[in-house]
Amino acid sequence: MNELLAKVLDAHGGLERWQRYNKVEATMVTGGGLFPLKGLLQDSNPRRMTVWLHEERSSVTPFGAPDQRTVFTPDRIAIEKLDGTLVAERYAPRDSFAGHQMHTPWDPLHRAYFNGEAVWTYLTTPFLLAMDGVRVEETEPWREGAEPGACCAPASPVGWKPTAWCRTSSSART
Repeated sequence: MNELLAKVLDAHGGLERWQRYNKVEATMVTGGGLFPLKGLLQDSNPRRMTVWLHEERSSVTPFGAPDQRTVFTPDRIAIEKLDGTLVAERYAPRDSFAGHQMHTPWDPLHRAYFNGEAVWTYLTTPFLLAMDGVRVEETEPWREGAEPGACCAPASPVGWKPTAWCRTSSSART
């Protein structure tokens, strides 16, 4: 692990502490302009997000109905009943976005995939950068006003495309 990434992880509680946990759960209310652009209704109902910390896997409950949830992995997205009964699924879900434009409508599996990928990334950053197979390289320094910082970018394995960037500054906790 490079020195900059180690510093970033330490500022977030440290890798050793992170490795003691297997998953995180959060209750969220989401919103914004994306879902209406995609022809999807947005509501303000709280949802339970579950993210596995050491593999790219997540779930959102409820999804589409009170007795349904999503099951996300990079290779498959599914909507299932809480008892595990399959409602819908799609293998190679990233491929289903090929050719999409800003206003291309999404079906429920598109939304489920987007939610799964986004929530997993949000809740595992920056620790996802320490996962097996992910290389992190220091990039050009970052300056925000008068405050200098350092940046790193992932050089990730084929098929896994994180967009996370790290920034440290003199005010970062160490």
